[in-house]
Amino acid sequence: MPAIDLRSDTVTQPTDAMREAMARAAVGDDGYGEDPTVRRLEVLAAERLGKEDAVLVPSGTMANLVAQLTHTGRGGEVLLEAMSHILRSELGGVANLAGLFHRGLPGHDGAMDIDALREAIRSGLSPKRLGTALVCMETTHNAAGGKVLPLDHMAEVHAIAKRHAVPVHIDGSRIFNAATALRVQAPEIARYGDSVSICLSKGLSAPVGSLLSGSKAIIERARAFRKMVGGSMRQAGIIAAAGIIAIEQMTQRLGDDHATAQVLARRLAAIDPVLADPTRVQTNIVMVDVTRSKRRAEDWLVDLKDRGVLANAFGPYVVRLVTHRHIAEADATRAADIIAELWRGRIAAAVPRGAAASD
Repeated sequence: MPAIDLRSDTVTQPTDAMREAMARAAVGDDGYGEDPTVRRLEVLAAERLGKEDAVLVPSGTMANLVAQLTHTGRGGEVLLEAMSHILRSELGGVANLAGLFHRGLPGHDGAMDIDALREAIRSGLSPKRLGTALVCMETTHNAAGGKVLPLDHMAEVHAIAKRHAVPVHIDGSRIFNAATALRVQAPEIARYGDSVSICLSKGLSAPVGSLLSGSKAIIERARAFRKMVGGSMRQAGIIAAAGIIAIEQMTQRLGDDHATAQVLARRLAAIDPVLADPTRVQTNIVMVDVTRSKRRAEDWLVDLKDRGVLANAFGPYVVRLVTHRHIAEADATRAADIIAELWRGRIAAAVPRGAAASD
């Protein structure tokens, strides 16, 4: 049987409609602003986020990097939740490439502590402290297991930043998942950022591409920094064509992925409540706690792969499972059954001879 790939929603393949659109896309040199399909995608993304304009870049990491450069130039301090993707997974671009210092603030479920933000934010440079150049939020929050930032929290962060004349960037790679979970339109989330990045290849099935959206002035400046970091492309309408379908069609089906994640989480909880808590699964990410097995997550990945399930480790004893359009309810059930078989064997091996399994 084919492997059940739960490593990430980035493994999604382009739809047939995307492949057809890519084959017949009208193209031009986007470096000269002459690709009509790219421009159509940028206008569409801006409209769907309630912003004035947008710019296409190759990746979400580049979108966040360009956003930081656009808002700050170089220098100053960036405040963001300590487990954010920008800090954990973007290889220090905030410091190495953007020339910025960062301060990771404590948070809960991906939402930075408001009191910590008030304490850390500074309007400008002083003899003892750097000024705050930018505040960043992330929704959904990857490291928090796909958690969605509450809108009232985002509003409070935005208000604090504005009182200090500090811009706000939203890492919204999965913002349409957040909108689906909150049952709102994306602009209700994007309104709390001066800029917003979105990813077309995370759950939306486009093969490549992200967008940075904001005011016309911000995006005009962003285009210069895109060029600086090597993100300008030529006949990019070929990939933009898939992105248009991703936004117009694939954002509408994300609720299916959330429902599949719930099936997976509930079945895991039925095996053992320590494995997963369905009430904490808000979108398409399920974090599986394997601590009680006394076997590290990396070892679990090997065992799962041998049985046809692909996953990722997210900490020493946490396995991350991500649902997407290639994962049906039957796949989630089969994956849970495989985990159940492994779990019972590992727990039996972990319990000392003569001790009760529930001890």
